[in-house]
Amino acid sequence: MPHVEPASFLTLHYRLSGLNGQDIVNTFGGAPATLSLGTGELSPALEARLLGLAEGTHTTFEMAPGEAFGDRQPDMQQWVARKLLNELGDPQETYQPGHVVQFPTPNGQGTYAGAVREVPWPARPCGLKCN
Repeated sequence: MPHVEPASFLTLHYRLSGLNGQDIVNTFGGAPATLSLGTGELSPALEARLLGLAEGTHTTFEMAPGEAFGDRQPDMQQWVARKLLNELGDPQETYQPGHVVQFPTPNGQGTYAGAVREVPWPARPCGLKCN
């Protein structure tokens, strides 16, 4: 039976949650994720947990705070105006804490993601009149 190796191409379902158990990412309700190990798509700590698993394995593992993606860096937290979310995403989206939002990089060559921690505006779809 095949096993996960350092350069494996994987298709899998996964769930990431915070300390409070709230989902940050959960693919179980939709399409699985597809990724390649060793390309920076996952942190080295997450890749290490996957290496050696047999194809078809169902497993759960917990990671200490900071182990999966490093320690929280307060200077990396940003407030994002609803106007920017409307421009870069779906203006009808209703964002909630725990949602993951992807943005294009400034050079347009990739994306980066952030998890919504707080929603100070009304949690409702919003049109052009939103601040």
